[in-house]
Amino acid sequence: MNYDIIIIGAGPGGIFTAYELLQKAPQLSIAVFESGHALAKRRCPIDGEKVKSCINCKTCSIMSGFGGAGAFSDGKYNITNDFGGTLYEYIGKEKALQLMRYVDDINMRYGGEGTKLYSTAGSRFKRECIQHDLHLLDASVRHLGTDINYIVLENLYNELKDRVSFYFDTPVKTVRKTEDGYEVCCEKESYRCEKCVISVGRSGSKWMEEICKELNIPTKSNRVDLGVRVELPAEVFSHLTDELYESKIVYRTKEYGDLVRTFCMNPKGAVVNENTNGIITVNGHSYEDPARQTENTNFALLVAKHFSEPFKDSNGYGESIARLSNMLGGGVIVQRFGDLIRGRRSNHDRIEGAFITPTLKATPGDLSLVLPKRILDGIIEMIYALDKIAPGTANDDTLLYGVEVKFYNMEVAVDENLESCHKNLYIIGDGSGITHSLSHASASGIHVARRIAQQ
Repeated sequence: MNYDIIIIGAGPGGIFTAYELLQKAPQLSIAVFESGHALAKRRCPIDGEKVKSCINCKTCSIMSGFGGAGAFSDGKYNITNDFGGTLYEYIGKEKALQLMRYVDDINMRYGGEGTKLYSTAGSRFKRECIQHDLHLLDASVRHLGTDINYIVLENLYNELKDRVSFYFDTPVKTVRKTEDGYEVCCEKESYRCEKCVISVGRSGSKWMEEICKELNIPTKSNRVDLGVRVELPAEVFSHLTDELYESKIVYRTKEYGDLVRTFCMNPKGAVVNENTNGIITVNGHSYEDPARQTENTNFALLVAKHFSEPFKDSNGYGESIARLSNMLGGGVIVQRFGDLIRGRRSNHDRIEGAFITPTLKATPGDLSLVLPKRILDGIIEMIYALDKIAPGTANDDTLLYGVEVKFYNMEVAVDENLESCHKNLYIIGDGSGITHSLSHASASGIHVARRIAQQ
């Protein structure tokens, strides 16, 4: 079958590309190919009772399907150029912010109305952080919550489904260049198009690398973020989360000069498993509905590692550490902070006796046997630094889940239109290595859709 546009990946980049094309060029025929399930069929089998840990489904419903890996996230859209990607380096800072605000407007029209937009601008906490050598980054944050985020995606799908051809559970094997466009090859069929938009997200990193090799698209090594997810009583950070919701705080360690940052803060949220290429890592969710909220807050502490020649496989490095955690704990490991600093392994008795109830069933263990010393030392130093602005962070019963890994694609060479060296082949979203967030990925889709419509 032939289409004007084929979009590979139904994450935020792909969704907003299709949406904007329907607004600007409704005459075009559009198909979206997605390796995962339709939104209504995305169900993780882990129920905490019959199924207590990851069973390695053929397609992970948490990571793949309509909405991408962000479908069951806590739905935070950070409107900023300070973090979340480098889209502004390609299209300009003001345009990047304009597109992110436009995405926010769409989310509000499709079910997000009534949710709160937080801002760190002029916050009194900025001064307090600086006084303790911590640095609070500027951002406006729209928090949809996992529940409202799902409703927005549901409404967007209903808007698109009758005008866009969706192919779910249809992984693309390869993309071939033809005389007049591209051939998208799946297991049973091949499809042709004039223009192709690739938006495969972080979970498609290995596939993206293979496509770049086959099509001789230049790439350069990126980074990997390694760390833990911290869980503590919600009261410890309530003075920050009530006003800011998401606080991105950066700290430079005294011992090594490494940057450690908070990431993906979930007030009254839950810690969850994540499956990336068969590796079980940890993440966090939170809900807008008070009935679904917990008594705990969780956030990641991550250290970014950039590698120089001759080593190029940053994701492989992160995967090897995550596999070690899986080997020792059968999945995610949890450890009390007090046990970690005393050099002892956490056990079930100490976890159950803690003054905090874990929201994820994980294996008690010893993170010092998993994470490199330099990274773990940086995390410990950061916890003590955060304890100065949020007393209680360094309590013995604070829980650390490991490992949390944020994989970044190799950065793909594209121009200011996010077009590759092959005409009419666009690479967007987190799969490009350029964006690292819901808002940036969505904005990249809008940008490309407008470019195509102009043509």
